[in-house]
Amino acid sequence: MLPWRPSDTVCRSPPQRIRALNPARPNATARPAPARRASRPRVLLLGPALAAVSGVSTHLAQLFRSGLAGRFDLLHFQVGSEGRREGALQKLARFLFSPLQLALVILRRRPDIVHLNTSLMPKSFWRDLAYLAVARALGRRVVYQVHGGALPADFAAGRRDWSVVLRRVLSWPDAVVLLARVELDAYRAFVPGQRLELIPNAIELEPLVSMPLHGRSEGPLRLVYLGRFVRTKGVFECCDALASLAREGHAFAFTMAGSGPEEPSLRAHVEALGLGDRVRFVGPRFGDEKIGLWRETDVFLLPTWGEGLPYALLEAMAAGAVPVATRVGAIPDVVEHEVHGMLVAPREPAAIARALARLDEDRALLRRLAEAARARVVAHYGMARLEADFERLYGSLCGVGRS
Repeated sequence: MLPWRPSDTVCRSPPQRIRALNPARPNATARPAPARRASRPRVLLLGPALAAVSGVSTHLAQLFRSGLAGRFDLLHFQVGSEGRREGALQKLARFLFSPLQLALVILRRRPDIVHLNTSLMPKSFWRDLAYLAVARALGRRVVYQVHGGALPADFAAGRRDWSVVLRRVLSWPDAVVLLARVELDAYRAFVPGQRLELIPNAIELEPLVSMPLHGRSEGPLRLVYLGRFVRTKGVFECCDALASLAREGHAFAFTMAGSGPEEPSLRAHVEALGLGDRVRFVGPRFGDEKIGLWRETDVFLLPTWGEGLPYALLEAMAAGAVPVATRVGAIPDVVEHEVHGMLVAPREPAAIARALARLDEDRALLRRLAEAARARVVAHYGMARLEADFERLYGSLCGVGRS
């Protein structure tokens, strides 16, 4: 018996029901595969565990909870290490046998579309290349969704052989889905003629948009960072900016929600800057705890060095928190400077400090940005739009129009 078993989960029409299958052991379930129905094209979604803590897992879970599950037969095939507890032997077995397991699932479940969720980073790209090759070899339509990472020309920079391989690989899918306009422009230049779809992330708007708007006229600014504690998220620059703000006499309270490998260094940095009484670490926040955090947030800090389209940004804006973020990835698609929030350059603590000082001193601006931020997300980043975008894409590949 293999030391690892894949997870292929099936989502049915509402009320939704997810059932685990084991393609390597078809007798492990008592029920045969359900009969195909012409009105329900089948889509096999590849990505991490639905319960894992990652942006891609959030995206997949949203699709399974959406109205798409009533129009398409959605299945899930787990790839990657997120959401798994495995040793070295299990990891090796998964690496070697997972493409074969995918082939078995495709042959048994006969999906019309294989929707591969990946990112343009070396580990993800080379791992997922095998899944893409299997799907194409078995004649499936393929949606290749890129969740951040490098732009294609940057990914292949200085490596002519990589450029040739990447251009060939990106020509295989029937459609490539991107999150940001800057990505759309870059892929158009790199693989002209490929079908490219811009489908930004989205969120459930309730209960966030029902919260009272922030933008208080007085009191210390309530600042929040929510995410992983890694240097590339700009968390150290946040602290440096706040040290400058404190020296100028501004009052604030900064909550850091999350975890990550840089947490010990980050805590030490906070203490060295003399911010121990103004900064609190609260650990990861999910569900009602996260909603409660947004309820008490005036400004959301996200001075990341590189990003796709963070869910935390959309949630914060929907709750009425004003973002102070960097001009990277899809963030400028969502946030217009001094309209929906404040945009700064990456790795510039002084720019963060100036933006925060301005919001502290001009509470009318803070209120105006909070209102505009919420309106922006409500108009363009709700689940109804995401559902319609994928219904259109899936339908076009299956020859099924909207009814």
